[in-house]
Amino acid sequence: MQEEYRALVGEDDRRKAGLAIHLVAVRTGALPDRMTARGRLDPLSLKARRLAMYLSHVAFGWTLERVGHVFGVNRATAGSACRWAEDERDQREVDDLLNQLEALISGLYAARTEAQA
Repeated sequence: MQEEYRALVGEDDRRKAGLAIHLVAVRTGALPDRMTARGRLDPLSLKARRLAMYLSHVAFGWTLERVGHVFGVNRATAGSACRWAEDERDQREVDDLLNQLEALISGLYAARTEAQA
């Protein structure tokens, strides 16, 4: 039996992904535990997880490979999620949502950097 490949993920990356997951969950009504569950997801959880992966890719500047490692999926799945989210940005409400969440993350990390200085 072949063992599943899992890359080591640092605590800072876990925290950042958790932030993206929880922000998306609050705005979409999805449950964070369902978004990160293994196996087939319900439509709401799948959409929310894709948005969280895209948000991590854009807001944190992560590569698709890094997004995949942190979310426990392969690079192709992370890429598919990001392409889907990019296509969804054609809808004004999705674009507005992602712009707001990106701004929140940027603001949080800018404040964190200023506090550490």
